[in-house]
Amino acid sequence: MSLSFHWFLPTYGDSRDLVAGGHGTSMAGDRPASLRYLNQIAGAAEENGFEAVLTPTGAWCEDAWLTTAMLVETTEALKFLVALRPGLVSPTLAAQMAGTFQRHSRGRLLLNVVTGGEPHEQQAYGDFLDKEQRYERTGEFLDVVRNLWAAREPISFEGKHIRVTDALLNNHPDPVPPVFFGGSSAAAGPVAARYADTYLTWGEPLFAVSKKLEWIRRLAVDQGRKLDYGLRIHVITRDTSEQAWAEANRLLEAIDPADIERVQANLARTDSEGQRRMLELHGGSTDRLEIAPNLWAGVGLVRGGAGTALVGSHEEVAERLIEYSRLGITQFILSGYPHVEEAYWFGEGVLPILRRRGLWRPPVERTTVLPARIPFAEAAASSS
Repeated sequence: MSLSFHWFLPTYGDSRDLVAGGHGTSMAGDRPASLRYLNQIAGAAEENGFEAVLTPTGAWCEDAWLTTAMLVETTEALKFLVALRPGLVSPTLAAQMAGTFQRHSRGRLLLNVVTGGEPHEQQAYGDFLDKEQRYERTGEFLDVVRNLWAAREPISFEGKHIRVTDALLNNHPDPVPPVFFGGSSAAAGPVAARYADTYLTWGEPLFAVSKKLEWIRRLAVDQGRKLDYGLRIHVITRDTSEQAWAEANRLLEAIDPADIERVQANLARTDSEGQRRMLELHGGSTDRLEIAPNLWAGVGLVRGGAGTALVGSHEEVAERLIEYSRLGITQFILSGYPHVEEAYWFGEGVLPILRRRGLWRPPVERTTVLPARIPFAEAAASSS
C-alpha cells in the first residue's frame, strides 16, 4: 500500500494561533493570504513531498480557481485540489474550466466537489435549495461533467435541477481530474458511490471512520464501483510527545472565549451531518479534548469543517496514520498552524518514518540527498 499526502492552502489567512471561523462564518488570520505568502506555503508543501494542496471554497476565503491558477507557474510538480460547489457554476463551464486548468498546468488538477455550505451562506450566493435538493443537484452536475469529459458528440441532459442541450467540449481534460467528495448525510452516500473517485471524511475516532467507510463501500459495490478513501485532519507533530502537547495547549490557551461562543453559535445553525458530528466531539467545552489516543478536538472549538488534529511525537502520529490506513484510507489531507512551519515538521519528522516502513514515497524524488534530521533539542545541546 502506498499512501498519498496533501497539504492545505489557507486562502483566508494563516496564524501561529488557531484561525477562528469558516463554513459560513467569517475568518481571517494575522498572516494575510497574500499571493506571496500562499506561494511560500505551496513551496513548503512541494519541498516536503506533499502531492497536492487543497484550496477551500466559501465566502470566507479567496476564490479557489483563480488563486490556484496563479500558483501554477511558481510550482513545478505540485497538484491543486480545487474545491468547487455545484449550483454556483454551470456543469458545462465547470467541465471546460477543468480542461483549461489541466492543459495550462500540465495535468496538475484534482477536484473537491462540495455540495454546499451552511444554508445562510448558500442563500447569500443565491442558492435556496434545501440539503436534499443540493445533493440531487450535485449528482446531476457530476453526471453532466463526467459525460462531457468523455463525450465526442454533443450531449443533452434534463434533470430536476440541471438542464443542458447539445453540450460538447472543444478540448477534453487530459488526464481527467480525480473527483474527491465528502458527505456524512444519507443523501451524500449514493452520490459518492456513483460519481466520486475518492470519498473524504473528517478525522473521527477509528470506529466511527470505519463505520462510515463500510457504508460507502456497500453503496459503491451496488454501483459496481470501487473507491479510494481519504481523511481530512490537522496535525501537530514534534520530536517528542511532550513538545507536541505543549503546542496544543498553547493553541488552546490563546483562544479567545468570545471566539468560541461566536463560532459555536454560528455552527449551531448547521444542517450538515458532518459538521454536527464534529461539534459533538467537544460539545463546545475545553474539557476532555483528547477524544481518542493522540486525537484532539480543540481545533473544532473555533473552526468549522475539519475540527480534529493528530497530536504527538513523529512516531505516534505516524502510527495513528497507519491505523487509519488499515481501515482503507490512502489519501491524507493535512494542515497545521502555521501552515509553512507545520509542513516542515510533518515533512521532516513523519514522512521519513512512513517511507522507512514502505508506506510512502515522494511523488517527485529529490535530486539531492538531504542529511538526516537532528532533533532540535539534540542540535541545541551540541552547539552549546
